[in-house]
Amino acid sequence: RRKKETVKDIDIVASAKDEDRAAIMNHFTTLPDIENVVSKGDTKSTIVLEGGIYSDLRIVSDAEYPHLLHHLTGSKEHNVAMRQLAIKKGMKVSEYGLFRGEERILCKDEAEIFAKLGMDFVPPELRENNGEVEAAQAKTLPKLIEPGDIRGMIHNHSTWSDGANTIEEMAQACIDRGYEYLVISDHSKAAAYANGLSVERIKQQHAEIDELNKKLAPFRILKSIECDILSDGSLDYDDDVLATFDLVITSIHSKFNMSESEGTDRIIRALQNPYTTILGHMTGRLLLKRDGYPVNHTAVIDAAADLGVCIEINANPLRLDIDWRHCKYAKEKGVKIAINPDAHRTDGFDDMQYGIGIARKGWLTKNDILNCLSADELLAFAKKRRNG
Repeated sequence: RRKKETVKDIDIVASAKDEDRAAIMNHFTTLPDIENVVSKGDTKSTIVLEGGIYSDLRIVSDAEYPHLLHHLTGSKEHNVAMRQLAIKKGMKVSEYGLFRGEERILCKDEAEIFAKLGMDFVPPELRENNGEVEAAQAKTLPKLIEPGDIRGMIHNHSTWSDGANTIEEMAQACIDRGYEYLVISDHSKAAAYANGLSVERIKQQHAEIDELNKKLAPFRILKSIECDILSDGSLDYDDDVLATFDLVITSIHSKFNMSESEGTDRIIRALQNPYTTILGHMTGRLLLKRDGYPVNHTAVIDAAADLGVCIEINANPLRLDIDWRHCKYAKEKGVKIAINPDAHRTDGFDDMQYGIGIARKGWLTKNDILNCLSADELLAFAKKRRNG
């Protein structure tokens, strides 16, 4: 529920009548894809799923349900802050309920728990003790980005480089999902492993996009490239080539073995190119597989703010990069964030749910997100960046 980038186990909370609990537990402990049943009881059972993930099911009364749900949602630090606030107000809150002395204060759902403590409802994504308890008391929580706020898909690949679907197939999938535009950002020439585009192939792709825009209007396909940031921070094409794109995403795909200062300087030099519209997956991390290269996030965000460059949240669940912990600072500095699926096939658009979760964890609203703009507004953003 908190949309953390990784989880170690799964907690499921349910409320049920006493006479129904045994049947529910029987069903839970006989689900498919179970490696092992660790324990089974009337109120709690634990299983191990294939792949080694532990999952608990806890069954409580209707009165206890919202409190256990809140408690297990966490985070631990958020729960501690909530307990401290309750004490200040002469109450006690725990997984068992909200109490004033021995008297239970009934709460039908999580929202009532917060309300009884004089708070606005805190969305689960914000529950990290990162200022949300104070903001909820002051009624200053932001209205977080919602899936319906997204108007277009930025940073997507096609069969022109290493994607599995044609540009038209990618566009039709966007149309079917109700989006207004698609930004095609195939790989640049240095990414030979990904069939990166030569200058001649760029011209051919742009001609295809022009024809598709006539065919699919009013839907728009924008011309972009995921341009490699080379080892010295320069970009993979000359400026006259970059000028042919509507917008440019710059990313590191090689020579990851850098010091923090080298990585930071390399990225900032790339941001200084006036054709850089968006910085892609800032650290290059692959969750649970590869650590990101070291980067001074503050310095990069400061540079992006000074230069008018957008920073990507790469929504691929292996990336989720830029990390949510840095989004709030980027927002404070006025840096626009793009939530990008980095889709290599049509079903890759479904990864947007993960990117939106990370944006919500980062306190971001629709006004902070680049792809909440219309296509014309996005083009104006890129043009303003190029013109300084």
